[in-house]
Amino acid sequence: MKYIKNFYKYRFLLYEIVRKNIKLQYRDSVLGMFWTFLQPLMTTIILVIIFGNVFGRKGTDIVNYPIYLLCGRLIYEFYSQSTKRAMRSIRNSASVIKKVYVPKYIYPLSNVIANFITFVISLSVLACFIIYFYFFSAEPPHLTGYFFLFPIPIIVLLILSLGVGMILSTLEVFFKDIEYLYEVFCMLLFYLTPIFYQIKQLKIQTPIFNYILKANPLYSIAEMFRCCVLYGRMFDIYHLLYSLGFSILMLLIGVFVFYKKQDKFILHI
Repeated sequence: MKYIKNFYKYRFLLYEIVRKNIKLQYRDSVLGMFWTFLQPLMTTIILVIIFGNVFGRKGTDIVNYPIYLLCGRLIYEFYSQSTKRAMRSIRNSASVIKKVYVPKYIYPLSNVIANFITFVISLSVLACFIIYFYFFSAEPPHLTGYFFLFPIPIIVLLILSLGVGMILSTLEVFFKDIEYLYEVFCMLLFYLTPIFYQIKQLKIQTPIFNYILKANPLYSIAEMFRCCVLYGRMFDIYHLLYSLGFSILMLLIGVFVFYKKQDKFILHI
């Protein structure tokens, strides 16, 4: 109850920081928030041109390759951007932390929420793709009642991003090198996550590598999201249990580590 009351007390501050982060993201940009729509559209078109003839050719069981690719790209991009900004949030707010008391968890939390809002806006690109290909494509997405389950993988993704973000924000205060290591990790994660390919298309001969790919929680989240908005079927319950369990574990670890080390932040920032 103590922490709930504390969170409620600073809710308006959280709102203002989230709003500030969204404004700063597109400050001095001519198109402003329109980049939230334009960026995923442009990158998806480029990736479809590059990988479409290889992984999206006819004969595969991918219903619609552009939508398949966009779903994976949106999931990965939100995770990557939100965790990176949460990681830098404490150091970037060092001048405020040294002067006034603010619950320090506000900073990684506000960065993840700000990115979540832009992510929700960018889903309008996916909606446009679905509408266009549903009416004007020979391979339309399968829209059923399961479509309305799409918030479930998104919520799991939010929990995962917040947990990892809090872990990274703590580590980055004490080990600045984690910022550069995580950049490399995110690049590796991009290729290990089935964004523009299916695992079965890789024809992996080593079973352990296949298990490594499927152990990636973003794989389970992306598959659940695609089942809802593209394939029109119920997602695998094991994907939900694994990704949700992994995400909650990351959140618990993140909260524990952050709480234990937050009093020492002032000595290192």
